[in-house]
This record gives sequence, structure tokens and C-alpha cells, in this order.
Amino acid sequence: MKRILIILDGAAGLGLKCFSGKTVLEIAKTPNLDFFTKNGMLGYVYPINEKTIPGSDNAIVSIFGNDSSLSKRGVFSAIGSGMKFKKGNLALRINFGTIDNLDSRRILDRRAGRTLTTKEAKQLAESLNRQVKLPCKFKFKSTIQHRAVLVLRGNFSDKITDIDPEYGSKKLNKQEKSNKLNKLEFSRSLDSHKESIKGSEILNSFVKQSFKILDEHPVNLERKKKGLFPANIILTRGPGVKIPKLKKYKNWMSINAMPLEIGISKISGMKIFSFEYPKLNKIDVYANLYDGLKKTIRFGIKILKKNYRNFEGCYIQFKETDVPGHDNKPLDKKKMMEIIDKKFFGFLKKFLLNKEIDLAVTCDHSTPCKLKRHSSDPVPVLVYNNKDKDKTSHFSESQSKKGIFGKIYGQNLLKKIGFFK
Repeated sequence: MKRILIILDGAAGLGLKCFSGKTVLEIAKTPNLDFFTKNGMLGYVYPINEKTIPGSDNAIVSIFGNDSSLSKRGVFSAIGSGMKFKKGNLALRINFGTIDNLDSRRILDRRAGRTLTTKEAKQLAESLNRQVKLPCKFKFKSTIQHRAVLVLRGNFSDKITDIDPEYGSKKLNKQEKSNKLNKLEFSRSLDSHKESIKGSEILNSFVKQSFKILDEHPVNLERKKKGLFPANIILTRGPGVKIPKLKKYKNWMSINAMPLEIGISKISGMKIFSFEYPKLNKIDVYANLYDGLKKTIRFGIKILKKNYRNFEGCYIQFKETDVPGHDNKPLDKKKMMEIIDKKFFGFLKKFLLNKEIDLAVTCDHSTPCKLKRHSSDPVPVLVYNNKDKDKTSHFSESQSKKGIFGKIYGQNLLKKIGFFK
């Protein structure tokens, strides 16, 4: 193995009052990352460009040297979750969410309070597959926590709008966005082609039928009794109708458990090493996230030890660090960073000793706690090759501006740091 790429999902952010104006990365105690920083080099990355707020999908696509417009989150999630997909099918990434009713369409929570258990999600998905009636075949699959995937079979276009308001409002001003984020907007076609019109109409029918099925579902009736958000609506985003042609990394391995990252890795030609993410059996999603984080670390260490001689590169993404940013939980974000540093980067510090393996660490995007969503702010990148170093000492947003690499755009990142020609 010649190189390892670690992506800390949404770990970057903005200064917080509770940390005296410092960011989570600045305040977190990360002595092992500090070792790599002091003996390596920093820079700062705009995953796409200065104005675009990235999602994980287009950011990862860009970081691996592709045009970000090739990103099709629905396709990546479908392939990554093992669903059958062929050109012309319409694939969409789904959130189980909560609305009050179909008249006002007021969104109460985009993730059903993050309390939807694996068992509940599976039961809801089974009911949708049985009861929704469409003029085409389809498959709906729950994946991890509040996430799911929908594939409509047929000949469709992906020139349709997202139903999830968080991802359909990036070009609105602050007031427009505030209004829009609280209201579900049905999908509409972006051109006059019949494949687009048909796709948006069928998708809207699915959403309307799903509300009637889910709102009175025994699972949600029980959730309401407990004072929990019912998972009574599906919010769609990232439509795609064909597999994009991404740059190939055939001599790389990917150690990931989430459908999105698995899908991108598969399409990029990587060898997948995955594991079953811990089931959410109770409503404490953070207990589940910490279990998932610890399992990712243990599995990643095991696979690296066993297989590093067989591959040129390795890609690992830690998804958990993004969630506290969305939930404004800086203490959890800090704790997760410190766990990763102690358990995983502590391992890497010993593992890379006397090995000619380069290490790169970055984030796919910034998820500031005070915004509770992604932002267009740059993220730090660390490069360690056991030879070159600058005068930086801590992996953080502020230190990255002092690094020798300077400003980098995501699509040029791996080439700039020597990870890809």
C-alpha cells in the first residue's frame, strides 16, 4: 500500500461560544493527529468551489477527481445498498420524515426525530412495498437509521426537483430558505420531456400514498403514543437514471458501511470491505452512533492489518462526526473526534512506522453546529509522508490556512497531494 485517505464526515465547522470562539477541531484533544500534522503538511480545501454548499455525495465524487455534476446520490445509494439498477430506472435517496398533514405540508422533522429504529423502518418499508400502487414496478428499501432508497423501474429522466427541502433550497436567500425548509414541496419536472413529467407525477403519487399508509401505520400510532415523531412521510433527493462514469481506482480498497460511500467506491472500481452497521434498537441514536463509530474503528484496523499489502490505496470515511453538527451537539462532535484520534489515529501512528505509506486526512464538507447544516466553508487537509513538513501543529480550520499547500479545490486534491496522477 502506498496511500491511505481518511475522510472525517462534516467534522469541520465554525467557532462556537461554548468553546470561546474556537471550532470543534480546534478545541478537540487530538495528540495523534497532532503528531501527523507536526510531521506533515496542511492545506485547506473547497470540496467543490467557494460558493457551493456540498453534500457528501458530490463532495466525495469531486475529491476523487471527478466533476461534481456527475454525482447521483440516489444511484450511489441504490447500488451501495445492493439494489438492482439499470439505465432508465429512477433512483432516489430517501429520508423518513415527519409532517403534520398533506394540506399544510408543514415539516416537523426531516429525520423523524432520529429515533426510528431499524425494526420500525423495515416494517414501514414492507408496508409501502405492499400497499403503494403505481403504473410501474418499484422497490423501496430501508437502509440505516432514518435512511432509505427508492427505485422506480422503467424509462425515466432525472430532470426533476427534490422533495427534501434541505436539498432543493441551496440557491434561495435566508428568508426564502427559512420558509421553504418548513414546507414539503412536491416534485416537478425541470423540462418538458415526457420522461421527466412522468417521473415527477409518479413520484408525487408515491409520496401522497405513502403518507396515508404511514400516518396510520401501527408503528407510527405507537410512536405518537410515546410522544415520538411519526415517520409519516418520505423526503426524496438525488434523483439519478444512469450510473455515472467515474475515475477508476481498481487497486484501491474501500472500508465503509454506508450505502453512499459503498456505491461510489463500487462505481470507482474499488474492492469493498464492509460490515453490518449496528441496528438502532432503541431511540437513543447517539448510543447507536458511538457503537457504529467503535465498530468502524475496529473493523478498519482489522482490514488494514490483513490487507494493506494487497492494495495500492485505501479509502475510509467516518460518517458519525457529521451528525452532531446537524443536531448542534458540539460536545458529542468533540468526543467523537477524540475517540477517532485515540483509537484509530493512535493505531495509524504505530502502523505507519517504517512503512512507505502516505496518509491524507480531510473532510467532505463543513457541518457547523450553529448552522445545523452543511456550509460552503473550506475544510482542512493533512498530508503525511514521513518526509516533508511545514510549520503547522494541529489539524484544524485555522491552522490549515497556514499550511504549505494553501487553497485546493476538491477535484484537484488527490492530484495536488500526489495521490492520483
